Amino acid sequence: MTNDAERAWESLLRLHAAMLPRLERAVASEGGLPLSWYDVLLELHDGGGRLTMGQLAERVVLSRTRVSRLVDELVAAGLVAREVNPDDRRSAYAVLTADGRRRFLAGAKAYLPAIDREFSPVGADGVRALAEALEAALAAVDPEAPIRRR
Repeated sequence: MTNDAERAWESLLRLHAAMLPRLERAVASEGGLPLSWYDVLLELHDGGGRLTMGQLAERVVLSRTRVSRLVDELVAAGLVAREVNPDDRRSAYAVLTADGRRRFLAGAKAYLPAIDREFSPVGADGVRALAEALEAALAAVDPEAPIRRR
């Protein structure tokens, strides 16, 4: 199993490294967004348009410092607003603006087909099996991890 586990890990890392720039180009061409911005906007959109900074950091799998910087960039671009948390004045909410939602949806028009295109050589059954295997591995490592089935 060790050889297969190592092979799976190496393949996962290489696939991620190969796909990331391709998806970055797709999102930038359609929505004019860096992929990191798109990811934050995606999580805000899926989170009902408003998440605490802590919730956002957990969902985008980045450090709180990195998420804070990304949110600062998105605020400067008018795509996100910050709101003070009335229940805990030490924390804040990141809130998706109308322009942020519009830009996110524009980016999604390129991002989602790009994902389908990149995985198309594997076929629908292969993609389903891969998703199920990765979700099972994730659930075993982190039972609290959110697994979204779209």
